[in-house]
Amino acid sequence: MLQSLFQELEANYSKMVEIRRYLHMNPELSYKEVKTAEYIANFYKELGVDVRTGVGGNGVVATIKGDLPGPTVALRADFDALPIQDEKDVEYKSTVPGVMHACGHDGHTATLLVLSEAFLKLKHQLAGTVVMIHQHAEEFAPGGAITMIEDGCLNGVDAIFGTHLWASAPTGTIQYRVGPIMAAADRFEVTINGSGGHGAQPHKTKDSVVIGSQFVMNLQQIVSRRVNPVEPAVVSVGNFVAKNAFNVIADSASLIGTVRTFSEDVRDQIEEEIETVLKGTCMTNGATYDYTFYRGYPAVVNHKEETDLLVNATKEIAEVNVIEEAEPQMGGEDFAYYLQHVKGSFFFTGAKPEGVEVPYPHHHPKFDINEKAMLIAAKTLGNAALTYQKEHSVAAVK
Repeated sequence: MLQSLFQELEANYSKMVEIRRYLHMNPELSYKEVKTAEYIANFYKELGVDVRTGVGGNGVVATIKGDLPGPTVALRADFDALPIQDEKDVEYKSTVPGVMHACGHDGHTATLLVLSEAFLKLKHQLAGTVVMIHQHAEEFAPGGAITMIEDGCLNGVDAIFGTHLWASAPTGTIQYRVGPIMAAADRFEVTINGSGGHGAQPHKTKDSVVIGSQFVMNLQQIVSRRVNPVEPAVVSVGNFVAKNAFNVIADSASLIGTVRTFSEDVRDQIEEEIETVLKGTCMTNGATYDYTFYRGYPAVVNHKEETDLLVNATKEIAEVNVIEEAEPQMGGEDFAYYLQHVKGSFFFTGAKPEGVEVPYPHHHPKFDINEKAMLIAAKTLGNAALTYQKEHSVAAVK
């Protein structure tokens, strides 16, 4: 069946590109993906596939039942875009001002749609069920995964696999990792309440800009001096606002930052340490503060058995010339929630554009992918599902 699946995917590669480019031209932001969800649902309806819409919001779940008994494997693709103006000079450039697929979700969706059609044509040989999870709102916490799970998208699922088209890795590369592969992604917001006044009389104020600057510098000691050095962690301030006239000392300063960790213990520690540093800094300067820590996605933690299975399945794909262990990425992904409920693995599929020495990074206005990577992703996901079903089917158990 494997070679038949690969042949179907190769025969429909142009369709995969067509779908991806249509989606790229018609992006929708997180939680607003109404037309995209409709497009996905109609694709399955035209195939006669059992499809459920409005799953946990705008999510779509399609189910393909094989004619032979076996386990249920889920495959997931996200389909939301980002609030970024597309600056590429290509025929499939986004037609929506200020919105573009700058992370590859259009490619993820096209990959899964064409793969599902291939599975459907071979359902008489399929030993088990394949569930296609098309997820909305991956880019914006709390994300679509958690609500789709609550709405039953994983009911009856034995294992799950997912991939991210990774433009920084050469096309033909598959990157995997047992254990944590992507970090927990949290956000904190701080307001420092000082006492403003004339810039020429700083002694009569409590300068929120100076206090905020001290806070930012003091934060650097959390990772370097308070977190165990063998535990990866990042604390970054991305926004510092104390807007005022040039000769006025601001009453208050607002700061927003992010925390990235892999360990839940370190995650808890940093949440507490930020407030400890903030409290001490403000007390020293006679200021007060407001502090909120928002929990984002947990770390993506792959299961060993399913990751080992994935690696073995990848070895059968001719277009893959490098299979390597990935370095943990400090970016976040709500695929983490699926792995908290069922076993599975999340991996990177190299998608570096051809003829490009240094590709534009994800979330960049000129981001793009090598579309050939979609075929590799489809074959890898498809073979992972087939291999899992083969190893866990009723016949195999007997």
